Amino acid sequence: MKTIVSVMLGATLLAAAPAWSQVTVDQPWVRGTVAAQKVTGAFMTLTAAKNSRLVAVSSPVAGTVEVHEMKMVDDVMRMRQIPVLELPAGKPVALTPGGYHLMLFQLKQQLKDGDKVPLVLEIEDAAKVRSSIKVEAVVKPLNAPAHAGH
Repeated sequence: MKTIVSVMLGATLLAAAPAWSQVTVDQPWVRGTVAAQKVTGAFMTLTAAKNSRLVAVSSPVAGTVEVHEMKMVDDVMRMRQIPVLELPAGKPVALTPGGYHLMLFQLKQQLKDGDKVPLVLEIEDAAKVRSSIKVEAVVKPLNAPAHAGH
């Protein structure tokens, strides 16, 4: 009996472990493309249970996925890749058009309204432990407004 309880307790702890370091992903979406388009953006809100960082992203529909930020520099809006995105504990970090966002490059196919795009987010916690979060982002029309995920 003791063995069964230990095994059950161990299984419960293992199942709960990812939740301790997990980042919540809210309303992920990707902007649709036209046939020859090779680049698009992905957007969502990330909320970490403890201080973490988004360190990498991948998707089977893109050759490369990068984390980018847009900000005003000398009265000009500039976009640049950033190496990591800080996710402070308990504070939602919005990935939106015109702010932090994901850029999908070298698209392997057209992304049409209603399609699902798989993304894998690599999260690193303060102890440098990495975990992966699989996300399915819905494709919204090419002309979707900035708040399309809401």
